[in-house]
Formats: sequence, C-alpha cells, structure tokens
Amino acid sequence: MRAVTSTISDVINMTWPMVFVSMVIIISIRVCYLIKKHEHVVLYKELIMLSMIIYVLMLFQVVTGQDVVNWSSNNFIPFKEIFRYKIGSRLFFKNVLGNLIMFVPFGLFTSYTLKNDYNAKLIVFLTVLASLSIECVQLTIGRVFDVDDIILNTIGGYFGYYLYKGICHFKNRAPSFCGKEWFLNIVSILILLCIVAVVW
Repeated sequence: MRAVTSTISDVINMTWPMVFVSMVIIISIRVCYLIKKHEHVVLYKELIMLSMIIYVLMLFQVVTGQDVVNWSSNNFIPFKEIFRYKIGSRLFFKNVLGNLIMFVPFGLFTSYTLKNDYNAKLIVFLTVLASLSIECVQLTIGRVFDVDDIILNTIGGYFGYYLYKGICHFKNRAPSFCGKEWFLNIVSILILLCIVAVVW
C-alpha cells in the first residue's frame, strides 16, 4: 500500500502546478462562455469534461518526463518487463499496476464521450492508438519504448470500458431519481471532494 501512495504522491508533486494553472485558465474561459451565451449549466457534465481535460494534461506530463536512457533499454518483446518485477514490490506497483491503472480513466472517458456509439473493439483500438503514440514519442525524447506498456495500457482502457458499462447498468436499474440532474450534480461534487481529500 505504501508503494501505491508513494507513486500517487510522486505523480501529484510532478503535475500539480500544471493542473492548477490549466484549471484556472479552462474554468475562467468556460465560465465566461456560459455567461455570454446564457447557456444552462449542467454541473456534472462540466465536471466530467474538466476532469477529462485535466486527465489528458496529467497523462502528457507523466509520460513525457525525461529519463536518461540508451537504446538498449527499449523493450520490443511482449511480457518481458511485466514478468521482470516481483509481485508486490514497489517497481511492480509503479511499472505494472501503474501503467494499467493510468489508462482506466482513458477507457472510461472515451466510452462516456462516444455514448451509444462505442463498443469494446473501438475502445481497445483508441487505447492502443493513444498508447502507441506515447511510446513512439518517448522513443524520440530520451525515454524508452516498451511494448509491455502498450499491453498494460490497453488492459487498463478495457477495464475503463467495462467500468463505464457497469455504471450505465447501475444507472438503468437504479431508482428514477438517480438519473436526475440534481442527483448527478450532488454525486459529482461528492466524488470531487473525495478526490481532493485523497490528494490533499
């Protein structure tokens, strides 16, 4: 558990300045737009879209941080790195579970954005495309290309897809008030407060 909290803390310390500045800019522009256009504000939808933007920005910063590596550090052999780490070790949590968990929100946000036009194959394709682009960029900026990262990211995106399906299934079977805007606004605020509490 200590390895997980340490990894989360490292990510937060690396990204919080960018997240703070980005949130101020995005929120201020969005608020001005909504006021000017006199549009009805659906709070939970605004928070979901803001979360998606912040997630992409954090993902970018995490995967483009500089490492000092050489070509021999690259891995083009599937599962070579995954099985190198002892289960339960800090490196296992950081490099294996970390890469998997990092893309769960990608699958979740992608499924939400595509609504009824999504399926597992499309989510997997988009996850592979995003992960492959990250690995190719890393190869050119002094970091390593690791095919195992693509595998783990794809599994994470797949989990995110099924998480979204589970949420939709629950929503369809839940009492009617669970689909009301006021209820979803309250839930989104509570989730946001929980995230802030954990991060703080």
